[in-house]
Amino acid sequence: MSSTLFRTKKVEQSILDTEEPEHALKKSLSALDLTVFGVGVIIGTGIFVLTGTVAKNNAGPAVALAFVVAGVVCALAALCYAEFASTVPVAGSAYTFSYASLGELPAWIIGWDLVLEFALGTAVVAVGWSGYIASLLDNAGWHLPASLSGREGADGFGFDILAAALVLVLTGILVIGMKLSARITAVVVAIKVTVVLVVIIAGAFFIVGDNYDPFIPKAQEVPAGGDLQSPLIQLMFGWAPSNFGVMGIFTAASVVFFAFIGFDVVATAAEETRNPQRDMPRGILGSLIICTTLYVAVAIVVTGMQHYSELSVDAPLADAFKATGHPWFAGFISFGAAVGLTTVCMILLLGQTRVFFAMSRDGLLPRFFSRVHPRFKTPHRPTILLGVIIAILAGFTSLSELAELVNIGTLFAFVVVAIGVIILRRTRPELHRSFRTPLVPFLPIVSVLASLWLMLNLPAETWLRFGIWMALGFLVYFLYGRSHSRLGRGEEATVGEIIKPQRGDTQ
Repeated sequence: MSSTLFRTKKVEQSILDTEEPEHALKKSLSALDLTVFGVGVIIGTGIFVLTGTVAKNNAGPAVALAFVVAGVVCALAALCYAEFASTVPVAGSAYTFSYASLGELPAWIIGWDLVLEFALGTAVVAVGWSGYIASLLDNAGWHLPASLSGREGADGFGFDILAAALVLVLTGILVIGMKLSARITAVVVAIKVTVVLVVIIAGAFFIVGDNYDPFIPKAQEVPAGGDLQSPLIQLMFGWAPSNFGVMGIFTAASVVFFAFIGFDVVATAAEETRNPQRDMPRGILGSLIICTTLYVAVAIVVTGMQHYSELSVDAPLADAFKATGHPWFAGFISFGAAVGLTTVCMILLLGQTRVFFAMSRDGLLPRFFSRVHPRFKTPHRPTILLGVIIAILAGFTSLSELAELVNIGTLFAFVVVAIGVIILRRTRPELHRSFRTPLVPFLPIVSVLASLWLMLNLPAETWLRFGIWMALGFLVYFLYGRSHSRLGRGEEATVGEIIKPQRGDTQ
């Protein structure tokens, strides 16, 4: 039985499956498109909200260093993703990589994990977008009824129509085609990055040096306890990371990590990239470098404009400008956040549909969802299904307390991908790799340890919910996926030839 649970799918077979006419996605993306997608999904609520929360509660002005720590953890994982995405340019990201290296059951587990991660991420961001839009409408004198803005009305009914409408509109855009999605994303990302740059440049003129003193506030011990809200590391070892001080920086890093979630979504578009061997590493690493630089700069500016103890938790950037006597920037920042969150929502939805599509093409989910649209060459069936489900989810639920599940899901994917790189190097050393993760196995091992450390800093309640979702996934796999697997049934197409590397690539 164990041999069937850990059966692997050959890389060559995965690539050949992408050439089946009824299941082939259209290749239309370039390195620039991928970088724009990465920047579009990474820069979101994290940079507009989390900066104030972690500065005030965990790290003080050293929140800039927390962004660096989180960025380094992501960079370690990004190097592993880049090797896999260029070697196995197939939709599905970590799911597909795991199928090629760890086996079917681990692949299912990570695929199930990604479905949760992207679904919750999309819904949470849609609700956040709705809040910004409702606020802007209120400022203009237009007020939505309470029952249509996510709050319960007089009849006890509450449905966030703006959040649901956003998801449905983006679903339609994704069905029509990736190139249209890329063009819309490019325009929105340009607006969003402009807003961030204005914050950095304009805010630099209002920095007061005394606000950086102390840069790393003195550590404050957190009483040990056993409640579910405590980090898991406290329950395991009897102590919790302190607020402020050096350990406060690492605690803050586990929180601001949410701001980086999304760069791995770039890997889900590998199959739709014209030259994935060259462009996937550029898109993944390029977007991460750009966003980390912007995050650190914003953190330095906002903690310099206003003392960390006085920063707003809900809207630190906007309120910092208000505190310096420039309220106009607050509205400008809110507009940029609202516009920017549209791309975050769309790209998270894109990632989920591609993982779902890849799993259905392998037979682990119904094959009905693996057929592409005859005209647009997009996976329209899973896109429409998931879009409607998430729209309903976003309309009825705030999901704020479930947002940390997105963090743990992403970090779990990082761990699996890093381990997969080590295994595939040993089992398939002859594979052509246009990009190679440096210092294997040392760097992937460091990536695993760094991801696990951040996971341990998440609340135990998050681990409990994550465990329940994983248990449900095991049930679905053994009741359906295992018996319908194309690999298990021997329904995979015969590998007639090895995919040859493109001219100019180096081994």
